[in-house]
Amino acid sequence: MRIIGGQFKGRQILPDRRLSLRPTTDFAKEGLFNILSGRYDMENIRALDLFAGTGSIAYEFVSRGAIDVHCVDIHPKHAAFIRSTAKQSGFNNIRVVRDDVFHFLSICKATYDIVFADPPYETDNIATLPDAVLQADILAANGTLIVEHSRRTDFSAHPLLTEQRHYGNVRFSFFKPPASCIFTPPSTGL
Repeated sequence: MRIIGGQFKGRQILPDRRLSLRPTTDFAKEGLFNILSGRYDMENIRALDLFAGTGSIAYEFVSRGAIDVHCVDIHPKHAAFIRSTAKQSGFNNIRVVRDDVFHFLSICKATYDIVFADPPYETDNIATLPDAVLQADILAANGTLIVEHSRRTDFSAHPLLTEQRHYGNVRFSFFKPPASCIFTPPSTGL
């Protein structure tokens, strides 16, 4: 695994082979961060990486200058790996929380510009994830939630979905918070 862009581009991160993870592919990360870099001043964002796994996405945010990145993962070995990698790499703006993502969302008081979620594809409640994040009121007014998922998951009917992107077998669904959606009331005919 390597960091694909920013200040630390090319830096190798070697996860423990005993970790059962599916890191986001370099191809998908490059596509995602090309989109995000065109929409955000990456040097001034606060990001949240849910189901952080190896921390791959968090390292990309840090490499591009994010001022604060929080990682949430319930697995002790995953959280320990991210903490260790962040310390060894001097990524002082990464904070790791070992917690169930849905519990974390119920107690989180911080606000983020970008929330990225990469749940295990077989997660039973993946369909409820966008609503859980959006109802937690943790996205800034112009923030974005991105959920990585397989083709088996379909968010196309979600009212706050703004776009979907496909990179091989990886799908990214983008959501905006309700406050950022412009509501036009129906014409009364008067």
